[in-house]
Amino acid sequence: MTPTTSPAQPAAATGKNYLITQLDEVEPTRCPCGHARRGFATPDNKVATIHLVDIETDARVHYHKQMTEIYLVLEGEGFIEVDGERLPVKPMTSVFIKPGCRHRAVGKLKIINIPIPAFDPHDEWFD
Repeated sequence: MTPTTSPAQPAAATGKNYLITQLDEVEPTRCPCGHARRGFATPDNKVATIHLVDIETDARVHYHKQMTEIYLVLEGEGFIEVDGERLPVKPMTSVFIKPGCRHRAVGKLKIINIPIPAFDPHDEWFD
């Protein structure tokens, strides 16, 4: 595989006008929601990332001061808690989460998460 398609690490900049990653082959990282496979999470990318997330039933309520997130449910049924409101979700439900919104997913779900700007672990806050 070329450096832009390496599954073991996020896509690396190669001087081209695109990046590519194979999310299901990226090493999972523990996160407040379960385990995330983070694509395009490179030091030089500040625009956006994409995460394939396996939600665990014990996801923690958290928020971001800078980041907006877009969740797209791929598998499972459950709920998304947003600012204390519990909304039902199922495959193909999408949720737009603005900065400052306290949120968590509830249930065994698989989602795509698109953080904008790119994911920053220093922008995860807990009450």
